[in-house]
Amino acid sequence: MAIEVFNRYENKYFLTEDLLDRILSEIEEHMVPDKFNRGRKTYSISNIYFDTPDDYLIRASLAKPKYKEKLRLRAYGVPDKDGTAFLEMKKKFNGLVNKRRTSIPLQEGYLFAENGGMSPLSEEMNPQVTREIACMVRRYGTLAPKVMIAYDRLAYFEKGNPDLRISFDTNIRSRRYDLKLEEGNDGILLIPEGIWLMEIKTASAVPLWLSSLLTREDVYKVSFSKYGYEYRCHVTNRKEESYYA
Repeated sequence: MAIEVFNRYENKYFLTEDLLDRILSEIEEHMVPDKFNRGRKTYSISNIYFDTPDDYLIRASLAKPKYKEKLRLRAYGVPDKDGTAFLEMKKKFNGLVNKRRTSIPLQEGYLFAENGGMSPLSEEMNPQVTREIACMVRRYGTLAPKVMIAYDRLAYFEKGNPDLRISFDTNIRSRRYDLKLEEGNDGILLIPEGIWLMEIKTASAVPLWLSSLLTREDVYKVSFSKYGYEYRCHVTNRKEESYYA
């Protein structure tokens, strides 16, 4: 059984390739890479986002309320049809992110959202997290897959401080067809090649060395949501370059 509960702040920044190299050179003096990132080798993450027929969840999120929530099904790499994924409920209140997730058989993950949270519990699923996600699903009625968003990631953890995590995502891509994770993680590129999205995730204060690094390199926080940006591109049929310029 897998259960993961996170309560943390998530700050985001855009980096060019040159800036990424300088940032990583110092970060690697204080932090260690994820076991799948040795030698700065990325791993892929793919997500199916669920929403109402009228896209209420993402439209509400883009209005920047004090409270918002999302539901997604996540896999690392491309899973087998009979494999396992993570069902995740992500909430944000006054800037604090709460994420709850549980392992779930991949095909049950699709059915869970579409059937209003009604699904038999399997051995790997956590009952408490499953009930909480089911309550969210029932508040909105049937939720359906809307978009697949995938990206390639580097992730680092601070030595002796598991609270601090920094991730770097690139090749952010999406599709609104073949909405099954087992169908692969290819899609249309959302932001230009060579641009990385850095996320600093911590429940406490950012360490002084990291704060000094951001100041020295003139790295500034941005407001960016992968699903939110993709939705804007979808409804306007264009890319909003101001997000990453």
